Amino acid sequence: MRQAMAQAEVGDDVYGEDPTVNLLERTAAERLGKEAGLFVVSGSMGNLVSVLAWCGRGEEAILGMDDHLLVNEMGAVSAFGGVHLRPVPSDRRGLMDAAAIEATVSPDGMFPRTALLCLENTHNRGNGAAFSADELRPLTETAAEHGMAVHMDGARIFNASVALGVPPAELASVADSVTFCLSKGLSCPVGSLVLGSADFVARARRVRKMAGGGMRQAGIIAAAGVVALEEMVERLADDHANAQRLARGLAGLPGLVLDPADVETNICYVELADGEGRDLAAALKERGVLANGRQNWVRFVTHYGITSEDIDEALDAISTVVRASASVR
Repeated sequence: MRQAMAQAEVGDDVYGEDPTVNLLERTAAERLGKEAGLFVVSGSMGNLVSVLAWCGRGEEAILGMDDHLLVNEMGAVSAFGGVHLRPVPSDRRGLMDAAAIEATVSPDGMFPRTALLCLENTHNRGNGAAFSADELRPLTETAAEHGMAVHMDGARIFNASVALGVPPAELASVADSVTFCLSKGLSCPVGSLVLGSADFVARARRVRKMAGGGMRQAGIIAAAGVVALEEMVERLADDHANAQRLARGLAGLPGLVLDPADVETNICYVELADGEGRDLAAALKERGVLANGRQNWVRFVTHYGITSEDIDEALDAISTVVRASASVR
């Protein structure tokens, strides 16, 4: 990737003149079966410009109560776009129910117009659950019945594709727009893509400029994305296998609660029977194991550069920490 970045042919992307950005956008659109693409700096920016391209001020979007767009993106679509977010319950995998969506759509009249349904695939807080098109179709059909567009936060859609053994375009086919991250499992230093129809992408491009996301010689970072799509997709299966190895090891440790069957891709959430997730994460960091901890859970994510031997080493460190903690209590 660094070699490709150093050798990238560049131009002015604001004027559509960067050939490497244009190549990345075309390639991504083709892979996901969409008409056009837009390069943005992050998945959060991708979701922001997508929601604002679909929704006007005072309109609303329905999404799951644990979705990244609601929980982790700083309320950006409300702060910058005046878009009202309507969360609905979801199951432990993060999947919403069509009946719940139906019940949440605002009626015509003196209510906000429900303009958009947002999906997430894979689902971060659902242990990286990978949803098939058939699982999502009842939700998108409900949206269509009410004249709503559908946006998919597909930050890790290639993980879902590899886990389910289907092309990413099949998973994206249920949505009018989709984002995916280059900087997660695909291992780029920066960047995400927004994909959809040419008209939608034109609107999203304007919002990107408004949000300060217009870039000039962006080919130097887009070049890494081209490499990612060519070389980093199939190896995601290694991350999934390592996450399973980790989950099986964690399941046998005292005070940790998880079912390895719940780990479908590269994300592994473990609940603590007792204790604070931040404390466990801090103790693990001292032993060279990095994880996110909060409240009663810790999240582990496997990625490029992590080997099965690294998983075993991490499990040894985790075992030492949790057993010492259990003995103190």
